[in-house]
Amino acid sequence: MNFDDLVIPRCRYFSGYKPCYSYKNCLLNGCVNESEQTKTGTKILIISLDAMGNVLDNTPVLHSIKRKFPVSTIYWITQNNAVKILNNSVLIDRVFVWDDESRLILRNIKFDVVYNADKSDYACAFANEIRAENKFGFLLNEDGKIIPANKGAMYSYELGIDDNLKFRINKRTGISILHEAFELDYAGDEYEFSLNESEKKFTEEYRNSIGYDRKYKYIGFNTGCSDLFPNKKMTIEQHIHLIKEFLMYDDIRIVLLGGREDTERNEIIFNSFGSSGKERIINTPTEGGLRKGACYMDIADAVITGDTFGLHLAIALKKFVIVWFGLSCAAEIELYGRGEKLSPVNLECSPCWKKDCPYNLECISQIDLDKITDIALGYFKIIKKVS
Repeated sequence: MNFDDLVIPRCRYFSGYKPCYSYKNCLLNGCVNESEQTKTGTKILIISLDAMGNVLDNTPVLHSIKRKFPVSTIYWITQNNAVKILNNSVLIDRVFVWDDESRLILRNIKFDVVYNADKSDYACAFANEIRAENKFGFLLNEDGKIIPANKGAMYSYELGIDDNLKFRINKRTGISILHEAFELDYAGDEYEFSLNESEKKFTEEYRNSIGYDRKYKYIGFNTGCSDLFPNKKMTIEQHIHLIKEFLMYDDIRIVLLGGREDTERNEIIFNSFGSSGKERIINTPTEGGLRKGACYMDIADAVITGDTFGLHLAIALKKFVIVWFGLSCAAEIELYGRGEKLSPVNLECSPCWKKDCPYNLECISQIDLDKITDIALGYFKIIKKVS
């Protein structure tokens, strides 16, 4: 083969490092995979880095991107802790971790389209650096200010700098707004997330180990949240109160859910009950990581949660969700018709998106626990006991 005759296949599987298949030389014999669906097509980069819940909440754009660009190669760059959210997606060709090596590689690829979902200095600066004919979402200007990259991103941009618009006026979901920012058609697509076969097997084995019985209704309690916004969780006392209410019904079982930061909290909740109560509470492991956490959550029929990553995981797993809001915006969450939202009534300071509360966390103390109970019982069609 002569250098002058070298033609690099425009196939998404060809790397230029080794054969796609053993003893198959695509340069000499033609592409083994050649078809419309294996062509590189439109090269697309999605930048979505900030907060695991946001990354999962942004995955519906994959469906609309594929509708707009059926023959395409999609790359997604995200923070290391969110990579496992995207790993099983059949719509993403390659997931990049936010590190020096990945950024070096991506800077040297010429893309057709870049979608930047994040309004952060570093994400916008990186979007500036990427070579692409079309950029959507957000960029950084010469003064270091975040700016919209296109007309469609204007509403999302204004939402970030206008508290009255974000907290009082807006009634649109975040995923609808993101589609507008990316100038894509939103068709109500759901999150792109699923358990693989080994995870499904693990979940079934765990069900067997805890004596799972389909005649019972399993209510999951996502009890905690990340340290970034620590006031997105109910108190331990509120959780205990709710669980006591549910344990009054023989048909109900409780599933405690959470991550590593919730281990101690879940132990306290679990150990506040006597032996008869503990027999009906499953205190799932909290140290297994994101994918194992999804397996444990999959046991539940309904999930009670604050506006945390656990909420987005429950939505992705298509659970019935009862979610309460305090500091964040209820309107921006899409439940796809499977659940109910609870927001504070006549509380002027909510939402606020503050990490520290100057008002004794009224939004948490005012959570209507009776309403949560009623919604869950109504979903399961269990008649409420009269006290």
